[in-house]
Amino acid sequence: MGILSPWRGRVWRRGDEPASVASVPNIISVVRILLTPVFIAVALTNPEPGLARTMVALLFAVLIATDFVDGQIARGRGLVTDFGKLIDPIADKAITGSAFVVLSILGELPWWITAVVLLREWGITAYRLVVASDVVIAADWAGKAKTMAQAIALPLALLPLQAWLGDWAVWVCVVTMTVAVALTIYSGVEFVVHAVRSR
Repeated sequence: MGILSPWRGRVWRRGDEPASVASVPNIISVVRILLTPVFIAVALTNPEPGLARTMVALLFAVLIATDFVDGQIARGRGLVTDFGKLIDPIADKAITGSAFVVLSILGELPWWITAVVLLREWGITAYRLVVASDVVIAADWAGKAKTMAQAIALPLALLPLQAWLGDWAVWVCVVTMTVAVALTIYSGVEFVVHAVRSR
């Protein structure tokens, strides 16, 4: 047992005993983080509209979709762990944050939007890590709605929609991105208010 005890336990099967830190949902979250630099490299080396840019959007969609997959596995098989509650939001923020940065580097999204989003995302993540020894804060409904909105807006922004559908497609991206950024700010304010009241 001792220091190795968090690594003991269930990895996949259902049961009453504690889940391992190395459970399947947690491994998926770690893999998502490790693949984020791959997404960045592919996106920045294939900026032009076309098949390569479509593949970039699909890669991002796969990375963000696995968030829902590992969550379903963790809850459905009773494999929820404190480590998972911390690493899963970190994986989300690494993936979505990198997409915002990529879009700004390519000149397709104002840097101030990316700065606001990153400030909210990593500020809350830092707070979660600071208080992790006292309490593990899981994502609430607003945070989940924000993640869903970003999961819709970012792939649409990465796809070459304008090249496919014309200028009106830009407004699709503008509307979905506005909703995503608004929910990002709202969920951040709500988190801060809740954190202040709870302490």
